[in-house]
Amino acid sequence: MKILVDTNVVLDLLLDRSPFSDAAARIFSLVENSEVEAALCATTVTTIDYLLTQSMSRPAATKALQRLLELFEIAPVNRSVIEEALRGRMTDFEDAVLAHAANLVGATVMVTRNTKDFRYSPVKALDPPEFLSVFE
Repeated sequence: MKILVDTNVVLDLLLDRSPFSDAAARIFSLVENSEVEAALCATTVTTIDYLLTQSMSRPAATKALQRLLELFEIAPVNRSVIEEALRGRMTDFEDAVLAHAANLVGATVMVTRNTKDFRYSPVKALDPPEFLSVFE
């Protein structure tokens, strides 16, 4: 199974956002143990960098990003992703870009706490507890 992990789930772990950090940690563990193949959208990496540098030093943020790159494939945001996002039925453009980037890399599931905005996504969206229930 290949998944794309949404920015909010990554931030739940990195910023220890309770009560969501436990589920995020379990998802990361599945990735670390190669139980699932996972990707992050390229825009997620830039957003995470910006937010991490607001709460930690540049070297610490860089180290966190390097660790993410060890664990995750990066789903590119190219012209076709942007065009599909613009043509699609999703109303939130940022979410549409994420969904079409997930589709481009062959993800079968997107893991997000924002499932309602992915109703018209080309890739099925599950919240972290729903996704984790597959492994329990």
